[in-house]
Amino acid sequence: MLPQEQTLTSTKNKDNNKMPIRSSLLTTAVLLTAILSLAGCASKRDVDDFKVRVEDTFHTSIKGNGIKLFTYKVKYAELPTLEQPHMQRVRQIERMKRSGSKKRSVYAPDLTRWTEQIELGLEKTIDMTGYCREGYLELSRIIEVGRGEIRGECNDGATDADISKFANK
Repeated sequence: MLPQEQTLTSTKNKDNNKMPIRSSLLTTAVLLTAILSLAGCASKRDVDDFKVRVEDTFHTSIKGNGIKLFTYKVKYAELPTLEQPHMQRVRQIERMKRSGSKKRSVYAPDLTRWTEQIELGLEKTIDMTGYCREGYLELSRIIEVGRGEIRGECNDGATDADISKFANK
């Protein structure tokens, strides 16, 4: 009975040395984790992932009590041709028909990718300017085809450096 237990709890590696199954499972788990981590990094969105080019503005406002507010506005840099939105709309209607989705009106535009682009632009702008170092609270959001606006308040208060750099720009 002892030899059978030995074969269940160990295996031989390429050098014909006995290796516990646990270590081979651990090795497999570590490799799988590393691969999934790399795949997660590779799927992170970048500004170049979006086809539509935009113009954006970032306005700041620092109140007397140190509250930091901002308004981020985005619009299409150039209007898409009529053919592009029409074909996107046709494909969207076909997808909705195939999926049997009745939740959204066939005439309501899908703003998912446009919203992602606006959110990414805001994230990059805040990172580049360093305006909200500790994150922000979203106060309002308007997202429509071709334009968007997000207003927010920073979680951190204004320092003297913030006041001199961002004073109501």
